[in-house]
Formats: sequence, structure tokens, C-alpha cells
Amino acid sequence: MEVTVLFSPAARVVHVRRLELSEGATVAEAVTQSGWEAEVRRTPEGEPMLGVWGRKAPADQVLQPKDRVEIYRPLTVDPKLARRTRFVKQGARAAGLFARRRPGAKAGY
Repeated sequence: MEVTVLFSPAARVVHVRRLELSEGATVAEAVTQSGWEAEVRRTPEGEPMLGVWGRKAPADQVLQPKDRVEIYRPLTVDPKLARRTRFVKQGARAAGLFARRRPGAKAGY
């Protein structure tokens, strides 16, 4: 069966490998065959940061044909903080959801 393994070492950079695996192959086997096993990061609990089609997946999950295995990298910036900073920098919009803010509210709310 054919599966795709993706790894993004940095923002806007994506490496893709298409692999031919035997039926019943797991996520861990796909990562091992891709050659990016050293790139897999682990959570503080020791779980590998892997997913299939954008959803977190355990390493022992059995793959289906045409699955897309993703190797995740840790976040460098808190998404909420980045959003607030972006809104402060852009300023208030003239229309839309953020046009009328409560007095004293944080940017982006």
C-alpha cells in the first residue's frame, strides 16, 4: 500500500516522501522507512508527536492505503500570544468582528 510521510523542519518548508509499505504497517514503521526517525520529537509524557491526516496518532496505529503520516515539530510561539501581538501591530479594523471592542479589552477580543 502507498502512504505519504511529511516533515516540516521549519516554517514554509515541507519534505514529502511517498512509501510503499506492506498491509498492516504502523505509523512508526512508516516513519522509520522514511528516514526521518531522528526528527520525531516527544511530548513531556514521552509520546511521539505524530499524526495521520492532521489528527494525533499513536505510533502503533495501523495505516490505511493513501494515508498521510505527519511528523510534528514543537511550537516555538504560543498561538494566542502571536494572535494578540499581530492584532496590536495591525491596529483596529474599520469593519467586522473587531471594529467595536469593549473599552479596555485586549487586542483581538
